[in-house]
Amino acid sequence: MPVDLFAPAMLGPIRLRNRIVKAATFEGMSRRGLVTPQLIDFHRTFAAGGVAMTTVAYCAVSPEGRGAPSEIVLRPQARDGLAQLADAVHAEGAAVSAQVGHAGPVGNPRVTRARVLSASSGRSPLGTRHHAMTQADIDRVVDDFAAGAAILLKAGFDAVEIHMGHHYLLNAFLSPRFNHRRDDYGGALENRVRLLRDVAAAVRAVAGNQMAVIAKWEMVDGVRRGLTVPESLAAAALLEADGNLDALELTGGGSLANPMFLFRGDVPRTEFAATLTPAQRFGFRLVGRWFMRDYPFEEAYFRPQAREFLGALKTPLILLGGINRLDTMNSAITEGFEFVALGRALLREPDLVRRLEAGDVSESSCIHCNKCMPTIYRGTHCVLVDPADRPGQRVLA
Repeated sequence: MPVDLFAPAMLGPIRLRNRIVKAATFEGMSRRGLVTPQLIDFHRTFAAGGVAMTTVAYCAVSPEGRGAPSEIVLRPQARDGLAQLADAVHAEGAAVSAQVGHAGPVGNPRVTRARVLSASSGRSPLGTRHHAMTQADIDRVVDDFAAGAAILLKAGFDAVEIHMGHHYLLNAFLSPRFNHRRDDYGGALENRVRLLRDVAAAVRAVAGNQMAVIAKWEMVDGVRRGLTVPESLAAAALLEADGNLDALELTGGGSLANPMFLFRGDVPRTEFAATLTPAQRFGFRLVGRWFMRDYPFEEAYFRPQAREFLGALKTPLILLGGINRLDTMNSAITEGFEFVALGRALLREPDLVRRLEAGDVSESSCIHCNKCMPTIYRGTHCVLVDPADRPGQRVLA
């Protein structure tokens, strides 16, 4: 019997009204690391537009875990704002998730005023130095993830998405490209996945059966000597055996190196360079074409790798990556993916899901120009949408 894309579905302990979720797209709307009316309206708009669940991104589990300005920092002062956001989304009939993480080597010391931590010491392509974590650092970060989940639970969130991808801290431990440790967290795959398993267990202990626990899961790093699909799949199987995750949202590439592997389509190098400091801009002129490589857009571009997970795991899977057309969404659900996640398509058309369900359109009008990428530091938006119609512009009274 065919699975209906628009019928209710279960995600762990929560019931969603359909199988389309708003993927985490960092908003840049959280001054002083707190929820703002602009951020509330941003997510309320997607909820009103028909998504089953909208994902707040990116929520740092500690001040040192930030990767950019205007990120939510999960601390007691943030709880009331998060609760207001959850209430606004729930009022529109949707669920709300928060992506939680530690930026690790993607961290920005100009923002955190702290050392940038990672699995191993090194230097990013843009020159930032990162430092190998001690056991005390590791224990503290696990506790920070649990504390962040507790804040979200008290704020009424329905799900928490642990960021295990995009070269952030947890991915840096899993990836052989970034992890050169020789202790219990390095070397063999079982060691490199240890921190990810500990974090998932700590978050599940807090979430219980009240919140769904999802992992943003790195299938492939998209860099030389990085994580490959076979290793990623083996690591995912270990997490599956632990039983602490309700779903994996499958992704690849990342912010530290080769970000266009994640996005595909046009490369907004000029716009990205404009967001950098003069010193960074000089370096970017030298390495920009290498750092932001050309990857022609193909719809559902992660589907080939994701199919390998589909055939090997029982954990529900969320398909991500340039999904624009209704028939692609339907075929993904028919094939066995539990949910599909949309990002840029919804920035372009926040009411896309309602219009798809009503038969008004059959695909998004997103042109994959990727000029939304550099807007993240001033309020993420589609540059093709009239400012008056952008999510986050119509601030709630």
